[in-house]
Amino acid sequence: MKTAVSIQDEVFAEAERLARRMKRSRSEVYTRALAEYLARHAPDRVTEALNRGLDEIGEQTDNFVRTAARRVLAARSGERRPGRHMVG
Repeated sequence: MKTAVSIQDEVFAEAERLARRMKRSRSEVYTRALAEYLARHAPDRVTEALNRGLDEIGEQTDNFVRTAARRVLAARSGERRPGRHMVG
């Protein structure tokens, strides 16, 4: 989609220099800049994205925590699992 917008000359020139330096198109520079601006001004979107990510890894984390807790309890009770050596 194409959209026409008015940009101050100084901002336009700086964006042009940045695009050349980054070897990116002007459109990509503007798109990324606007996306960052929107993310900064929509904290709920950031929170939602973080929550989705945490939900995705939550099950793995739960399994890790359970396994770690079992190992700590076993070490404290003096149990030894086959193939495992306690150092301490």
